Amino acid sequence: MSRIAVPSLAVLLLSACGVQQKAAPPAPSAAPPASPPAGAGASASPGVSRQDTRPALAETRSTLTPNLKVEVVGLNRVKGKHLVIQVRLTNTGTDKHLPWTGEMGDSTRPLGEIRWASGIGVLDAPARTWILPYKPADFPCLCTDQRRDGLGYFIDPGQAITVYAVTPAPSGNPPTAIVVTPVGPPMTNVPISDDPPVTVPGTDIPDPDAEPVTTVTRRIVTPSESLDKSEETADDGKDLRVSLSSDVLFAVNKAVLTRRAEAVLARTAKLIDSSSGATVQVEGHADSSGTDAINDPLSTRRAQTVRRALSTQLTRKGVAFQAKGYGSRRPLYSNDTDEGKRRNRRVTVTFIRPEATEAPTPATASTPDATGLTGTARADGQPISMAVTGLRRLPGGLGLLTYRVTNEGAAEAWFNELHHARDWMSFKYQAATDVTLTDPAAARQYLPGRLQVPADDGGMDSYCACTDMSGVRLSTGKFGPGQVRDFWGLFELPAEAATLKVEIATFRELQVPVQ
Repeated sequence: MSRIAVPSLAVLLLSACGVQQKAAPPAPSAAPPASPPAGAGASASPGVSRQDTRPALAETRSTLTPNLKVEVVGLNRVKGKHLVIQVRLTNTGTDKHLPWTGEMGDSTRPLGEIRWASGIGVLDAPARTWILPYKPADFPCLCTDQRRDGLGYFIDPGQAITVYAVTPAPSGNPPTAIVVTPVGPPMTNVPISDDPPVTVPGTDIPDPDAEPVTTVTRRIVTPSESLDKSEETADDGKDLRVSLSSDVLFAVNKAVLTRRAEAVLARTAKLIDSSSGATVQVEGHADSSGTDAINDPLSTRRAQTVRRALSTQLTRKGVAFQAKGYGSRRPLYSNDTDEGKRRNRRVTVTFIRPEATEAPTPATASTPDATGLTGTARADGQPISMAVTGLRRLPGGLGLLTYRVTNEGAAEAWFNELHHARDWMSFKYQAATDVTLTDPAAARQYLPGRLQVPADDGGMDSYCACTDMSGVRLSTGKFGPGQVRDFWGLFELPAEAATLKVEIATFRELQVPVQ
């Protein structure tokens, strides 16, 4: 496999000081444990130091393992189209070896393929795309391999390793990027360098142009819904899908619009007028009740009724409508619950999303007041506190919510409230999904974003664009005395909102300023 030509960190450091270019002796390290586990961090070649002393460009902590510090130490654009991400992983603890290969693996892959540094990537917010390392034909990813790169499976107490991932560069040649990992909140505004990447000795960065590689991305879909439950939307950065409740539009088993339907359709018509698309798809859907002989023609008639109503409300000319009924064959949610069935009874209108309205830049950046953005709860008899640490506006109409949960008690506690999502929210694995943002002025609620991944059955699996709380990362709900964990979630963020109501699990609702 060909490699990207990169200068060595040790050579650059020595030559910059005018010292003869020879390898520095290994730096002293903490005494190793009496019996390290098999496969623990392998030593570098004799006489070559692999210690990475570069300053961090950004850092975060693992939510599952707070002793795992994650720092971006290199972010380089190569040939104008690739990105080399280098991350330093430090075990800040004093007594335990930390595994890193499962922790840093892409958790949206099948369980047997979640390994190495395949989960390191960037968030291209304007394109609504989660970008992961390239995949060659015979290797899981263009990223660090614990054997090939001599790092082993574990990080010793007090020690650090540096891993890399090679991804496509985010669109638009931006000066900064949002670096993502599977273990902690995304790191925003990380500066990108167009200089050749610098590496620690012994690290060879593979060249993505030297062999056929596959681009690995996840489309980000942000859902929202009206407070009156008349409609819900899903925005994937290209198309906007508006699902109108059939219970609001029609009487039972009817295809004639109700009086309430006019106001609901007016909002959808306004969105279509703001779109640049020439075609609008209108689809009728039913729940699993009844038979195809009933559901198929009813869903078709309802789609045609909505098509006619929307076409008369538009002010923009030249829009073509296509209407079709699918009966109960394309459910969005499980039909095992009443709420799932209600949401599956819908007419879905899909069109090119209107251009996102950029929010005005505030005169001064607002910082949440931690004293007013807190809540308390109890778990296993212990007091649990929560504090919102930020609601940051990202490009492309996205927002990043970060918050901190602390066990304020003197004993260990299990706090599992964050993944108690509503029964109709279908995600792969458990995550911190029990979070909502509400804009009272628009009478609208925003739910955690979703990473869409093609499934084996030809459909799509949805993973929460938020803190993962299951899969290979177990025991996330377990908090030691005084232990702090940082959580996050991606949301749609309305451009006109200066504050939003935020409700996290069982904590009290908070009024949070948008930064």
